[in-house]
Amino acid sequence: MKKNYIGIREARINLSKLIRDVRDGMEIVITDRGTPVAKLVPAQGQSLSLEERIKNYESCGLIESCPQTEQFDSSPIELPREFAQQYIKEERNDE
Repeated sequence: MKKNYIGIREARINLSKLIRDVRDGMEIVITDRGTPVAKLVPAQGQSLSLEERIKNYESCGLIESCPQTEQFDSSPIELPREFAQQYIKEERNDE
């Protein structure tokens, strides 16, 4: 996989082009004052099941698992804003 190094400022300005390059198989290394700090790499092409997504959200700390109970609580719950944003982003990427 071909790598390309780019500074944060230039990456911000050219993000759309960088995403196209990544889709074509390029790996982009983003640098901060010459030091590598992040990578843009092609996403894996598989969709995650709901169970796998929930496990991922739990491992990232976006949600907490609850112990199994015999009774179902149907009261509404509030999810953190980050959870909804992450879910929407993943749904859009699966399309």
